[in-house]
Amino acid sequence: MSRHQMGPPHQGSGTSELPTTGGSVYASGAHVPTAPAGSGEPAETAARRSAASGSAGFFGTSLRGRTRSRPQDSDEPAGVWLPGEAGEVLLVTGSGFLRAEVERIAAAAGAHLRIAADSGEAARYWDQVHSVLVGSDIRALPPRRRAPAVVVGLDGEGDSLWHLAAALGAERVAVLPDAAAWLAGHLSRARAPGPGGLVLGVTGGCGGAGATTAAIWIAQAAAALGARVLLVDGDPWGGGLELALAAEESPGLRWPDLAEARGSIDSAQLADALPVCGGFAFLSWPASREQPVSVPPATTAGVLEAARRGYELVVVDIGRGSGPLRTFAWDCDRIMVVVPAQLKAAVAAVRLLHELPPVEASLLIRSRRGADLDALQISDAVGLPAHGRLPDVRGVAAATESGRLLGLGRRRRVRAFTAAVLDGLGDGLPGEEGP
Repeated sequence: MSRHQMGPPHQGSGTSELPTTGGSVYASGAHVPTAPAGSGEPAETAARRSAASGSAGFFGTSLRGRTRSRPQDSDEPAGVWLPGEAGEVLLVTGSGFLRAEVERIAAAAGAHLRIAADSGEAARYWDQVHSVLVGSDIRALPPRRRAPAVVVGLDGEGDSLWHLAAALGAERVAVLPDAAAWLAGHLSRARAPGPGGLVLGVTGGCGGAGATTAAIWIAQAAAALGARVLLVDGDPWGGGLELALAAEESPGLRWPDLAEARGSIDSAQLADALPVCGGFAFLSWPASREQPVSVPPATTAGVLEAARRGYELVVVDIGRGSGPLRTFAWDCDRIMVVVPAQLKAAVAAVRLLHELPPVEASLLIRSRRGADLDALQISDAVGLPAHGRLPDVRGVAAATESGRLLGLGRRRRVRAFTAAVLDGLGDGLPGEEGP
């Protein structure tokens, strides 16, 4: 098919031709999988999978009361989540030797390192730092805290490091001294995050909320303002975002073509390899009857990192499944939850919040005439501020089926909605020019 003209299909080739830089993710910091909370999968099972797949996972965490992420909002009432000093890294370990090793690496990287001897001492700083490193001597996390970024251990500890990482929900394992260079790079990025675009996640508070429609219209509007925009399909079971764009035949890479990508992905080459529709690039799951190809979370994280470097705005249509939420939500800078103005939808949205990471989140309320609840009631019920109103435009369902959503995106009511959304994203996007 034409979509594979710029890269081989995943089936049969075994590799992606998308160039990467650096070595394999296994050379230093290896991604490890975890079982989602409540899944019942033993940590050892997840650890055994890590040797073959290198995938990652995350524990969900409640976002209730954690609706801001700007340090200047220090006068907000208690319960509002506020980050600490930008770039600060927390190391939790009671091992003097491990502490000395990490401090030496941090000094070389110029990173600001905060030390806590155990999880109890770490609890007060955990949600205020950029990332958390946990030593191999730590066996438990503070209650209801996000998973650590890296489990740090020493050569000779064997598979116990991967079992521990799986149990704690860590993203990676760093085995010292071999992973010293990788860990230095990780700490350096935490100290001075590189410039990049905004990654905006969009998900539905309930089934059929209209998250895909909202994501498409936001991407279309931002592209119309002159921003470099990428729309990402985060749900392998969603049927393929390309259908709603009527872009099934547009040449370029799809997710299965990236399944074997490893290492750091070149942002310019990624942009050149992706299809374009409606003025923006997109990365979709294929609209086919075939079983979705498994793409390791390590790969999706690398793709989003490259996308952040190559685009001013990355809109991720996350989906509502626990898998896509764990894979994509944690790489988003902000998340918008689409909720119809109905009591049942509000209840479903509250449940969803327990799967979201502690990033700035808000609501896009889909309203229509005669709605059961107004925006203020929905916002109060869910516990998140309303960022905009998604209009209930007649003919959306038919337009989605026929690939005419972009046409509806030019309607006045839709343009008013997207303008409000983009205005609320800050100064990172080009301003509207002309009348």
